[in-house]
Amino acid sequence: MRLETVLVIGGGAWGTALAQAAAMAGRQVSLVARDATQVDEINTQHTNSRYLANQVLHANVTATTVASDADIIILAVPAQSSRTALGALDPALLAGKPVVLSAKGLETGTLDRQSEILTDMAPDAIPYVLSGPSFAADVAAGRPTAVTLAGDDAEATSALAAALAGPSFRPYAADDRIGVEVAGALKNVYALACGAVEGAELGASARSALIARAFAEMSRMVSAMGGSASTLTGLAGLGDLTLTCTSVQSRNYQFGMALGRGESVEAILASGAKLAEGVATTPVADALAKSLDVDAPLIAAVQAVLSGEANIAKVVAGLMSRPLKRED
Repeated sequence: MRLETVLVIGGGAWGTALAQAAAMAGRQVSLVARDATQVDEINTQHTNSRYLANQVLHANVTATTVASDADIIILAVPAQSSRTALGALDPALLAGKPVVLSAKGLETGTLDRQSEILTDMAPDAIPYVLSGPSFAADVAAGRPTAVTLAGDDAEATSALAAALAGPSFRPYAADDRIGVEVAGALKNVYALACGAVEGAELGASARSALIARAFAEMSRMVSAMGGSASTLTGLAGLGDLTLTCTSVQSRNYQFGMALGRGESVEAILASGAKLAEGVATTPVADALAKSLDVDAPLIAAVQAVLSGEANIAKVVAGLMSRPLKRED
């Protein structure tokens, strides 16, 4: 299969960073953005200042407002916008093509994973999931970043990973697409919790305990949804969970810190806070856990904080008073 040209749907920070990574890997990249002014800036100044400040983009990256044919398609829009973005594309454009899904979230209403949305909207596309410990600014700047690329065909996944691998961006091929997808979505929920612990000044010990218990809870959820718990020992699991739950660069962690300080979701959003995927994913994950009969007290706790039913201190006190049992 020819893997020389790349179409990236989404001109935000992550889409631009992935376009940059693909260009540095030697691919010719077309970046689709909605704003004509942004497109002009990328094509004339080789920057996307709205999202990546003065980061200079590779010469192989060109921008457009219209999607065109390519060997590889990367979908890099927010998780709740995936269905709309795919609906704007001709399914024939995606038929038989590898479509790399890079959003980390579960869809409100349908409870669908990103690959399930793709199957609904473009059933003949070939789904791949990209996830792992990565910030857009690091990827765009060429700082060392390793991620997981999961697909259903081992040989094709390895070929695609090789096509997107550059001197600093290293996608490791994997076969557990569901596990990688679920882990990527849930880690944002736990990042909200860890940020809230930080914002409430409950201490590093509480945050570390929360990460460990989140890992165990995530394992239960991944297994119940048809993935492999062993996936969580890699980049898409432990790697991404650790990064997102400890760094102020994480939007979800930042949002959680504001929650921990006692701010409401409405007030945080009104202040101009950037999109935190975990805010939309949490109620979906909570509904899924209940439907699957999975014990997920941390997800339920984050949902209680987001809905205003409890503050983080009360939630942590409740978690600490749960009956003692053997660690799993």
